[in-house]
Amino acid sequence: MASEGSGAEDRGSGTAAEAIRRYAPMIYGPTAIYSLGQGAILPLLPIISREYGADLATAALVTAMIVVGQLCGNLPAGWLVSRLGERYTMAAAAAVSLLGIAGMLLSRHLGVLMLSVFLVGLCAAAFALARHTFMTTRVPLAYRARSLSLLGGSFRLGAFTGPFVSAALLGIFGQEQASIWFFGACLVVVGLLVTFGPDPEEKAARTATPAEGAVEPEDTGEAVTGSIPTRERLGMFGTIRRNTRVLSRLGVAAASLSFVRASRPAILPLWGLSIGLDSSSIALVVGIAGALEFALFYASGQVMDRFGRLWAAVPSLILMGGAMIALAFTHDVSSAAMWFGVFAVVIGVGNGLSSGILLTLGADVAPKDNPAAFLGAWRTITDAGGALSPLVVSGLTAVASLSVAAGGIGLVGLLGALAFVRWVPRFVSDR
Repeated sequence: MASEGSGAEDRGSGTAAEAIRRYAPMIYGPTAIYSLGQGAILPLLPIISREYGADLATAALVTAMIVVGQLCGNLPAGWLVSRLGERYTMAAAAAVSLLGIAGMLLSRHLGVLMLSVFLVGLCAAAFALARHTFMTTRVPLAYRARSLSLLGGSFRLGAFTGPFVSAALLGIFGQEQASIWFFGACLVVVGLLVTFGPDPEEKAARTATPAEGAVEPEDTGEAVTGSIPTRERLGMFGTIRRNTRVLSRLGVAAASLSFVRASRPAILPLWGLSIGLDSSSIALVVGIAGALEFALFYASGQVMDRFGRLWAAVPSLILMGGAMIALAFTHDVSSAAMWFGVFAVVIGVGNGLSSGILLTLGADVAPKDNPAAFLGAWRTITDAGGALSPLVVSGLTAVASLSVAAGGIGLVGLLGALAFVRWVPRFVSDR
């Protein structure tokens, strides 16, 4: 695999550490706080839905409205960021999310709860895209992957620690609504930080230096004759049309990675139940795999910056896809529990190695004149892959078996690895 990313030489390791420290209070901090609050309410949404009279299927649908909201919110968020900028989009997302929190707390109607969760998902898309756009336009290529992997790790931090926070709040207050209040407090903190804190766009502009090799035009005092060339600024749909090739090829490859990632929370717990493990054993195995996944997020950025994007994406998909296929053949063996633990860990390691890859590839191929619109389309495609995965797992399990579902997910992973090998060198090198 060729080193197609930023090359093996790392000329900016000290600069990377300096930039990460500079962006921590402005970007990573608010991101971690937001994701912590969101991670605290996700495990409790099915329980709250049941209190409102929902059956199991409807309770699952309420939880899924977060993902549906993110999927529907990416394109509008791209338009909003390109018009208002990162800071004002973030502040607006925090404010509108508070309306969703109020709906969850004050209403006792299932439809209002579902609409409120959908609204939170919409704002989550705006929040994520604003940060992605800022990092795309401001972080130099030499340490782009590390910076974006750390951004992805900030999101994962909330998903990893949020359930522990919700468990603690349940123990203290005895009510699921305590986690909703906690999320509301996180939103207030984030809103204050992005509204009154130092503006990352202005700070980055003050510290920006001319690109390497750039030559400032000399003012000779002579009159300028002829037409002055200007760059055409496309709208959102114009940007998407101009980048159809990369979105339909590399974007679909990225969606396959998102597809395989999203299958893990569906397949692994069901697999543990189907082979007769108790809930505590399943939680332990999944928790260990999740811890390994979280621990590797910065290593993924190091690999991408030093050796190229393929060295993170392809091994990740091979590990996850191969482990899913191998898992499919272990359901009825005598050591099924042991193999379940082994392959769950392999899948966790594979997912950890790909942390930040979707953010980084999106930044690599985004047009410089209007990255927010492009990233909105990019995130819509990748989020669609993640949203489709649980439906495919459910459908294959219903018509065939859980083993067939695991094997099918694994096959998508291996095909995705081939797609990355085919399209990453072409599109990333071109940009």
